[in-house]
Amino acid sequence: MALGLGLASLAVPTAFAGNTDGSVVGHTQANAVVTVTSPSTGLTRTITADGNGNYRFPFLPVGDYLLTVNSNGNAVGQSRHVTVTLGNATTVDVGSNANATELSSINVTSNALPVIDVTSTESATNISRETLTRLPVEQSVASVALLAPGVVKGNAGFGGISFGGSSIAENAFYVNGLNVTDFYNRNGFSEAPFDFYQEFQVKTGGYSVEFGRTTGGVVNAVARSGTNEFKFGTTITMEPGNWHSAAKDRYNADGSRYITASRDQDSLVKTNVWAAGPIIKDKLFFFAMYEARGSEPHNTDNLGKTITYNNADNNFWGTTINWNVTDSNTLSLMAFSDKTKNVGDVYGYDYDTHTVGPRSNIINSDTGGRNWALTWSSYLTNDLSMKLMYGQNQRDANTQSQLDVQCNVVAGTTGFLNIHDPGVALGCTNSSTVYARTDKRTQYRADFEWTLGSNLLRFGYDHEKNVSDYARHYTGPGEYYYNLYATSPGSTIPNGGVVPPGYDAYVRARRYEIAGTFPTINSAFYVEDNWSITPNFVLNAGIRNDSFNNEDASGRSYIKISKQIAPRLGFSWDVKGDASMKVFGNLGRYYLPVANVINIKQAGGLLDERTYYGFAGWDIQTLNGLTYAVPKLGAQIGPVDDSQGNGTVGDLRSEVDKNMDPVYQDEAILGFQQLINNNWSWGVRGIYRRLHNAIDDMEISATPKCGGDGYIGWVMANPGKKVTVWGDTNCDGTPDGYLTIDTSKYGWAMYDSDGNYLGQRGWVKPKRTYEAIELQLDKAWDDKWSFNASYTAAWNRGNAEGPVNSDTDFDDTGRTENFDDPYVNLSNGFLPNDRRHQLKLRGTYALSKNWQVGANVEVNSGGPITGYGVGNPYDATNYHSYFICVDKCGSIPGQFDTNGDPVQYPSEDRVYKSSPRGNYGRLPWTYTLDANITYVLPYDGGKMRVKLTAFNLLNQQRTVQVDQDLQTDISPQTNSTFRQPIGFQAPRYVQLSFSADF
Repeated sequence: MALGLGLASLAVPTAFAGNTDGSVVGHTQANAVVTVTSPSTGLTRTITADGNGNYRFPFLPVGDYLLTVNSNGNAVGQSRHVTVTLGNATTVDVGSNANATELSSINVTSNALPVIDVTSTESATNISRETLTRLPVEQSVASVALLAPGVVKGNAGFGGISFGGSSIAENAFYVNGLNVTDFYNRNGFSEAPFDFYQEFQVKTGGYSVEFGRTTGGVVNAVARSGTNEFKFGTTITMEPGNWHSAAKDRYNADGSRYITASRDQDSLVKTNVWAAGPIIKDKLFFFAMYEARGSEPHNTDNLGKTITYNNADNNFWGTTINWNVTDSNTLSLMAFSDKTKNVGDVYGYDYDTHTVGPRSNIINSDTGGRNWALTWSSYLTNDLSMKLMYGQNQRDANTQSQLDVQCNVVAGTTGFLNIHDPGVALGCTNSSTVYARTDKRTQYRADFEWTLGSNLLRFGYDHEKNVSDYARHYTGPGEYYYNLYATSPGSTIPNGGVVPPGYDAYVRARRYEIAGTFPTINSAFYVEDNWSITPNFVLNAGIRNDSFNNEDASGRSYIKISKQIAPRLGFSWDVKGDASMKVFGNLGRYYLPVANVINIKQAGGLLDERTYYGFAGWDIQTLNGLTYAVPKLGAQIGPVDDSQGNGTVGDLRSEVDKNMDPVYQDEAILGFQQLINNNWSWGVRGIYRRLHNAIDDMEISATPKCGGDGYIGWVMANPGKKVTVWGDTNCDGTPDGYLTIDTSKYGWAMYDSDGNYLGQRGWVKPKRTYEAIELQLDKAWDDKWSFNASYTAAWNRGNAEGPVNSDTDFDDTGRTENFDDPYVNLSNGFLPNDRRHQLKLRGTYALSKNWQVGANVEVNSGGPITGYGVGNPYDATNYHSYFICVDKCGSIPGQFDTNGDPVQYPSEDRVYKSSPRGNYGRLPWTYTLDANITYVLPYDGGKMRVKLTAFNLLNQQRTVQVDQDLQTDISPQTNSTFRQPIGFQAPRYVQLSFSADF
């Protein structure tokens, strides 16, 4: 049925929608009574158009409606069927002769969503549940987001997705208005099965001020709900292991295998059952779902010496309850659980004979949790509406193995092992950490919309309390990590103790524990005016004021930043006045909060206790068939050293910049969209993004006044800017007040190998820009076929990727290596998420009434490759740097220290050369083709669907990640595995799904 699209000759209030619903706006006769009714739920809302005939229905649940207009008891025009989509506005003019001519050539059927929303200044892609059933899309929210232009997969071992050049730790994810983003390190989110969602909206830029706390993108989803018609159904999804193509083993140049993957196998069976319907007709509705999952993957380690059989208990439940309290008030509840318990049994394995040995370990892990949101929507008056939401999001992250309980980590220096080699393994585990964490977000928000003539005012408040309960310690009895060193009687060891007679070695027994409750409070106010300046031109002006307060384990503010003013200005020009052509643009600022991992790692109640003992020989033990050695402890030497952490929270004034600035990004977008005919449209968009500031750890080892004697330590601050921190102001060795250091010039001390102070230098400021051109062509589904194509050309440059380093697999958000010292971040170039070319194609074609085929193609150029070195002319620390040592880099021949370790050349004698970012070419292009064939059988009251999908049909296993360590230590040799492939496209797998609705 025809939808009249376009703005009338009189200004229509702009059409914005909340983050869980949509809206209907338009023009009709002055003071006419306009009514929308949901045939499926009976929800009816009625308003009176203003004196110019403008009307607006905000906060409408996603779905289909019937719109009618009456004036003085007489019908105006014909009733209209209207589809409301997530986050969008549907414009419907009724009984308006002003643009009848213009609309005569546009006839959008009810099966096709409105192609152009001329009132919106956002850049967003809507994907409905019905669309996804026709396409070969992996059943994950990330896969839905990747359908949007400018979104690419992260190329690190920790995965994730990147929006517009941002790192994978800068995005936000919502379900029914509830923020389900991981706030510990922002690398993930809580997720429900596909069949739980009704619609997705992927926002890639220009989003309104109601959204914040992201400098990447937003994925906004709404769950399904019940109607007056009772329905139920099931979906069975099968991915048999023998339908998976084997991954390739990878070999070194000498023929040795360094990645064993061909024996890995995954299999999955999911049975999903759901029911929906009325509890009270036209009033109260429910939707409920349960999904049972059978998943038992097994995989080998890289050397092919162990194999792990996993068994997961990850069954899902979810529900929504919707209550039409009155025609002006609704109450809805959404809840789901994605809690997972996995047990991994680890066995010895012989790759050549396929022989499985005895079990060597059991690994238990718990993830996920329960989530819920309660939302009240109300039409307070004809012009004022309100929406209130309260909810909680919980995520567990607990891992512990059998060896964690029974095995300590043991490590010995070369000099020690030369005289005390036990002939067996040291300890029985390489895992040093046991951790348990529960993250719980409590969120509430209030959103209001107020229509004042041609102005729509939107304002609200958004508040989150994010609490991490965290505990971490070393493995084994007593939770000790043992380090062993050669020595001689009478020698002084690091804690000042003197080695007694009879000992030629000593043991350092270290306990390292962090535990506590760490809250962060994020809150924001926003206000926005959407002004229809002319009938065809909309101006959107908003401002958001964010504040972040990260607290330490004792409840004190650790990092507190307020008054983060984010202005956003956008426009939309309906060029012809009939919604067939649109020019739009926006300027905006977006702020990024500090992840909770910073509170914990930098401001926790750290216990770092080091006790020294004489080495009294070996205790040889056996566990799971492995014989290993643990040191016997002799007499304690010297006092216990807890100077690095005594279990209490220290003086944070010396650890945090007092006047820290937030991380924010500015964005500019200019775009064009045109409706070619009733189903086809095309568009182009230009994007520019620039990131400002970083919050990261820096080692401030000198001050302008006191030089190298002004050591402060590791400080969370803005590198390259002025830092105000507690320290020594008069150079007497005692911190006594605040001092300000311009870290663009000062802050890092340089020494020669004899410890002589040589001066200091500062840090360069972080830089990151993203420039892109996007082209998109869209053919809406018309019961015969649909098609979407997008091409993105992008340039992502700078000297800092963001709060994580994907090129070095460093995912501790906000604690990167980028600013550990000024020599680390000197290189400017193309960043890890730079993909110069990106092509995406997707579509469905109906072969007949019952048969459909679909395809999804993604083509990406490869990211840049950097050759990282170690250290620099003034620092031998083992971290990644943009320098490589080329002469006098290793040990001095024939010279050894008291531990028997080689003596290195003095740092000032070494010769380094620059190794710029992206200097070693690029990763290969990747091509992925997913395809499906579907049999659809409609029947009275329902539909059966059988769908066979092949993901990565061509079984491309191209390299997506390589070893970028050109040097792994300070030596003249380069790393033999530099540029060695270590990450690959997932092999082909086939999925069969059967669904039936009744």
